[in-house]
Amino acid sequence: MWCKVCNLETTEKICPTCGALTEKDIDREVFWCEHCKIPIIVEKKEFDHKDCPICGDTIKYLSKDLRPVFPEERLLVELLLGIRPYEWMTKSVWAENNRYFVDGKVISIASRVYRDRNAEVIGNILRQYLSADNRSIRGFNNKNAYASFQKYMDLFVQANQERLNYIKDEAVRFIRSAAQRFDEEQIVLSFSGGKDSTVTADIVTKALGNPSLVHIFGDTTLEFPSTISYAKRYRAHHQDAIFKVARNNDQQFMDVASDIGPPARMMRWCCFMFKTGPITRILNRFYRNKKVLTFYGIRKVESVSRSKYRRMEDTSSHIKIQKQVVASPIFFWKDLDIWLYLLSERVDFNDAYRLGYDRVGCWLCPNNNIRAQFLSKIYMPEQAKQWRDFLVNFAKKIGKPDAEEYVDSGMWKARQGGNGLRAAEDVKIKFTNCTSEEHAKIYSLVRPFTDEFLNMMVPFGILAPELGRKLIHETLVLDSRTKVPILSIQPFNQNGFEYAVKIQTLNVESHEDLQAKVAYQVRKYNACRKCLKCESVCQAGAISVRNDGYYINSDRCVHCLRCVTAKYIRGGCMMEKYLLTKQE
Repeated sequence: MWCKVCNLETTEKICPTCGALTEKDIDREVFWCEHCKIPIIVEKKEFDHKDCPICGDTIKYLSKDLRPVFPEERLLVELLLGIRPYEWMTKSVWAENNRYFVDGKVISIASRVYRDRNAEVIGNILRQYLSADNRSIRGFNNKNAYASFQKYMDLFVQANQERLNYIKDEAVRFIRSAAQRFDEEQIVLSFSGGKDSTVTADIVTKALGNPSLVHIFGDTTLEFPSTISYAKRYRAHHQDAIFKVARNNDQQFMDVASDIGPPARMMRWCCFMFKTGPITRILNRFYRNKKVLTFYGIRKVESVSRSKYRRMEDTSSHIKIQKQVVASPIFFWKDLDIWLYLLSERVDFNDAYRLGYDRVGCWLCPNNNIRAQFLSKIYMPEQAKQWRDFLVNFAKKIGKPDAEEYVDSGMWKARQGGNGLRAAEDVKIKFTNCTSEEHAKIYSLVRPFTDEFLNMMVPFGILAPELGRKLIHETLVLDSRTKVPILSIQPFNQNGFEYAVKIQTLNVESHEDLQAKVAYQVRKYNACRKCLKCESVCQAGAISVRNDGYYINSDRCVHCLRCVTAKYIRGGCMMEKYLLTKQE
């Protein structure tokens, strides 16, 4: 439910703040004017009868959502379908998923078209129609001019002016309300280079009247070339903005993928390692102990998971980066709303959308559809080939009988766990119960016991090596409040274990619960691939993961135990999710 007075999302029928009646977000669908040949956004309650605001003709239902098809993509689709190039040049062309609407008439392109057509051949033909530089995506020759396209875009903006005014005004009210509790120095814009973050950055900047807001660009190292170009262009056009680039320079994507396998739909380790983690580092560096308000371009229609988000999110279990309060001004917007805003406000955007991409995250993301993969084969042929070769070799490595079919059919995207990978051994917690001491376990380590291991016990309390028995190199961990010993830790020799540590729990109500959390840290020590998830979970900014190891700053740690709680990290380490094998 939604309170339009307070701009507050709630589950109640009456707003808990102002007492006004709340309402569900009004669903809207897309209608079509046959005379003007443009889409018009209409509320469901107005479906019975609606006229075009421009010509007055009765309009008819078309689809749930739409996006414009730019001349560059239009030419490609013509080539794909075997239509004479420029056949659609004067037509109004729009798309929704695999359906193209040409002057309101639907043409579906089945997935098999993208599988069966030779991308190299199509790409070579396409480049014959490019400008002299041979790769310019704005430089199609005059035969494929933007004149007709722009005519329809102008009519589209004109016809949907009422809708535009509503979504702009509502978003501005939300932004100003969300920002009230924060100093301007604590307001951050998450900027990915995609259309949603572009709109969010533009409308937040205008709503707050502050062109110098902090923008954080997450360079995953897997960005489209056009995204990098657009980020540079954006920065040049917004010189007052504070522009920070978040990038993980400690890891190489292909090295990690070789070790733990490529990311899959349910195992996108890359998100934490190359996006969330580096952004967390930026926030920790500049904001220390302060909470920040981050405006994101999240929309509920993007996925099932995002439909469960709240527009204003400060619940720690629902936020990837714990230092943030997350606000989503365009949460209820459709794709067509996004384009309505960009085109009407004349906001520059990522050129990948002109080519036909409907999302511009990482170019090799397992969530990319088959059309996006086909486009990458055309516009990024070398990278696409290298990635396919890697996937085929990986499939052979884990024992797939038909590696090429496994890759080309997309089965690699459904991969789960670490079956066939040596790294899977690292997430298995191996231990024996100590026969001589109560509540003591001997854990197997994959590398020698070091001070790094001891440092991983900081969340449990105060390290006190001076109180331990010197002859056995014992370190005690004291409860941070009572100063009573709760852990005894010592390096150990155990038959069957190359390296080992003995850990005994002391003076606690639940020895099993504490040992379970200790085991999580053992798993971290054995399996850590520096995914940076732990850095994001820590509200105090006490955890840092670098090439030289995993480190917890005891002066910053507040002993909240989030980093060893399954609610925040299942199994204590994200590698448990990515590498656990089926038999377990």
